[in-house]
Amino acid sequence: MILELADIRILPGQQAGFEEAITRALTTVASQAQGMMGWNVNKSVESPERYVLQIFWHRLEDHTVGFRQGPLFVQWRAIIGPFFAQPPMVEHFELVGKSVGKSD
Repeated sequence: MILELADIRILPGQQAGFEEAITRALTTVASQAQGMMGWNVNKSVESPERYVLQIFWHRLEDHTVGFRQGPLFVQWRAIIGPFFAQPPMVEHFELVGKSVGKSD
């Protein structure tokens, strides 16, 4: 499994619109991509225009080739791209270890 982390900075004051748009883009577009296994969107507490998107992919190529080089990416960017203050910083990670959460 591959974890894609995208550090996203949006235009000031656009949080509500971006949150609706990214949720819609993930559920209607990105979720159709082969190898897409799930996602999380996290909003910074200290920097309200900063978000971290986590997408779990079966293989790296599912993201870098299948999604990024296919028609879904054009649809994806059309929905969320207008909110970007700058291009997102994207990196991919492999799982090294995992913690089992404890209940409080």
